[in-house]
Amino acid sequence: MTISLNEFLSQLTSNPALAITVALTLGVILVNGWTDAPNAIATCVSTRSMSAKAAILMAAVFNFFGVLFMTMFNATVAQTIYNMVDFGGDPHDALIALCAALFAIVSWATAAWRFGIPTSESHALIAGVSGAAIALHGGLEGINGGEWIKVVYGLALSTALGFCMGWLTVKMIENICRNMDRRKTYAFFGKAQICGGAAMAFMHGAQDGQKFMGVFLLGVFLAKGQGNVTNFVIPIWLMILCSLVMALGTSIGGYRIIKAVGMDMVKLEKYQGFSADVAAAGCLLLSSLTGIPVSTTHTKTTAIMGVGAAKRLSSVNWGVVSEMVWAWVLTFPGCGLIGYFMALLFMWIF
Repeated sequence: MTISLNEFLSQLTSNPALAITVALTLGVILVNGWTDAPNAIATCVSTRSMSAKAAILMAAVFNFFGVLFMTMFNATVAQTIYNMVDFGGDPHDALIALCAALFAIVSWATAAWRFGIPTSESHALIAGVSGAAIALHGGLEGINGGEWIKVVYGLALSTALGFCMGWLTVKMIENICRNMDRRKTYAFFGKAQICGGAAMAFMHGAQDGQKFMGVFLLGVFLAKGQGNVTNFVIPIWLMILCSLVMALGTSIGGYRIIKAVGMDMVKLEKYQGFSADVAAAGCLLLSSLTGIPVSTTHTKTTAIMGVGAAKRLSSVNWGVVSEMVWAWVLTFPGCGLIGYFMALLFMWIF
């Protein structure tokens, strides 16, 4: 099932519930743009391979291509997010619960951004929606365990594999280039970093774009009173809209996250930044092809940690890492509880 742009616009002007849902969903995508997308370009900005403005423009373009091509090739990440919880039953209550979850995600992410902490909006989305589904059903029967286990796998994969791949990639590059004049490699790795940043932006769109489009369509179907849709086709206009809103978010608020990830956590040289980009992009490609929703934030930041640790452990600012890890640990229970209580409040009010 899908929805055309004309049908969507027609319903948007005549259905206030749909308008509110769309506004909240786009708000979550905007927040993702200023908290998650900057991770893709943090390294090429911190090593001065690109200016921040040029990197943001590049991220916007390749986010769109990632959303478009990966969704056309393999949309299983979107299907996993869509089917992760059960919002069936009464479409009115389900829509209210979904709106509460989206409100919780925006609140959580904005607070983290204020302190420059790169939280995972992927896991905030999963936690908030799950908390709202539990409130809607009054128990865990609203959770699809088979789909949820993929999220658990993704959490472990994005953290462990990102670090290991970052460590291995930079070691491999150092061995390949050990007999070269380092000064002569600067120009090559400067250009390679741009390619690495583009690859990361592409994979960010491929992963996170699909997640939020799945939630977007869930809200659209619920607003239409269709609470039992299980299969859908993502329309092109939604891919374009998601990419544009994500790009806008990156341009508005991305600088804080770029500084925290690319400058404060580890001081990177160009070849190290390239290693982190290649490692993280490879992990995201693997997870996208297998349909496992992982966190782009976890993958990129742990890849940078792995690159820094490959030189020496003291190269990593573990104080900054500690702040990030605590934010990651608290996201599931924190955003889940906010989603749960906001859903109860919204259902009581409306």
